[in-house]
Amino acid sequence: MTQPATRRTVLATGAAALAAPCVGCGSDDKSSSTSPSSAPESSAPETSVSPSPASGSGGKELAKTSDIPEGGGKVFKDRKIVVTQPKKGDFKAFSAVCTHQGCTVNQVADGTIDCPCHGSRFHIADGSVAHGPAARPLPAETIEVQGNSIRLA
Repeated sequence: MTQPATRRTVLATGAAALAAPCVGCGSDDKSSSTSPSSAPESSAPETSVSPSPASGSGGKELAKTSDIPEGGGKVFKDRKIVVTQPKKGDFKAFSAVCTHQGCTVNQVADGTIDCPCHGSRFHIADGSVAHGPAARPLPAETIEVQGNSIRLA
């Protein structure tokens, strides 16, 4: 005589059935991980701005320094980067991908970098969270200021 399945048996069997197809699906390449837990937690990310001579060999030009307003910034959606100038001559760069759910930020206004999806805002000086739901800062990007040109490093 068979006994009726208990709730615990049904749940355990269902969980095992759902997990089985996922075995071996992960990647061993740690650099390509997009899991939020793989991102380092930091309350104030460091942004590297390397002033270099005009003859230096930086990456592709993002903007002229005059394109980035003092106390504001500009979003480069195609490059997924936002460049800010919190104070005169101090340029910062961050990922334009919101740490909440991966939307691209769309504007820099009133001292914050703003995400249109769920209202997260980040400080222009260090990328830290000014208003949630995002809990992690925007990751810093490395740029070089060469004369009046801002380039990816």
